[in-house]
Amino acid sequence: MTVLKLSLMAFSFVFWAAGLTMLIIGLWAKVSLGSYLVLSASDCPRAPTILLATGAAVIIWGFLGCFSAATEHRGLLCTYGAFLTAVLVAGLVAGLSGLLYRQDIAQGFQEGLHEALRAYGEDEGKADALDALQRALACCGVESYRDWLASPWAVEQNGSVPLSCCRARRGCQHRLPNAHGLHRDGCFSKVSAFVSSNMFYVATAALGLALLQLIGIVLACLLAARIPAHPLGITSPR
Repeated sequence: MTVLKLSLMAFSFVFWAAGLTMLIIGLWAKVSLGSYLVLSASDCPRAPTILLATGAAVIIWGFLGCFSAATEHRGLLCTYGAFLTAVLVAGLVAGLSGLLYRQDIAQGFQEGLHEALRAYGEDEGKADALDALQRALACCGVESYRDWLASPWAVEQNGSVPLSCCRARRGCQHRLPNAHGLHRDGCFSKVSAFVSSNMFYVATAALGLALLQLIGIVLACLLAARIPAHPLGITSPR
């Protein structure tokens, strides 16, 4: 009993630290990848949101593990075990959704970037996201800056591209086709590689932290099984 109690209390501390890690990874994914995922034509994965919600819950419930082990309260131990099972499922869903989404990332971003070019100047949200993307990744257009030639916005602006395509504010001639001072590379290859690689890290972290819950589930179940059921959770004197 003593070994099981100490083991579950030690795991609860690790569990709390894992929850904090989930929260940090979720926040990072939301901030770093959120603006890029807006430009994808595919359904955005829920991995960052699931990590945020799960991490916040784990931080709160991590204290329940220590308390249930210290008091040898069978009901709390069963509740704690059930919560660990829910965290396991949530982590697996987050990790698998991130890994599966990577298979469609190329097609989703290619379609989404073309849509953003066509809707530039009409959809402010996508226009802001596209400008931020072109500045951050030093790119212009989907495959190259020439993609802007066929866009409605460029036609209205007499063949100009957005200022976000310029390498510097000064010396940038952003009127096509004789433009200079522009980013020549397209955004598709850069953004798909960036998001795909980072989604892989998020997904594997979610899966790893989820599998950690198996240890806590086993410890909680073993400890609860050794505690006899009594009214109001009162154990017999030893």
